[in-house]
Amino acid sequence: MDKPIPAEADFTGLAGHRFPGGYYTVAHWENALLTECTGATLLPGGRVHPVALFHLPITGAGTTIAEMFALGQAESDLSIMIESYDWETFLPLREEIRYSVCGGIESAQRCTNPAGQFYDRIQFRFEVRTPEDALAARTTITWHYTRNTL
Repeated sequence: MDKPIPAEADFTGLAGHRFPGGYYTVAHWENALLTECTGATLLPGGRVHPVALFHLPITGAGTTIAEMFALGQAESDLSIMIESYDWETFLPLREEIRYSVCGGIESAQRCTNPAGQFYDRIQFRFEVRTPEDALAARTTITWHYTRNTL
């Protein structure tokens, strides 16, 4: 049985939602495994491979992919379509540094595709900051929550 479609006002009201926030430290072993998974070699000077930006901001902000699915009332794991996953790095991320992370929902919109089908679009934004509070990285994740009917 399909989940009920969230009312438009309830859905668009998600804009401004904030995750609890928190901290994340990439350990050397974690960086080594992530780097090996990409087929690359470790970056010099304890720099963290950029692939860490897939999970570091989400986990560090105190949330999970499952919670992000639930916020948009995803009908199933297959009902999420990725529009974009943008990484911006302003400072090199380094191993064994405790970064503060915050994030939330930047926008939530009900949309119609060219075929006239409805979907909901959520844009999440996360910021990773150094211990001195400098912006080190930002990730912006935009998903479409496909809907069977509206």
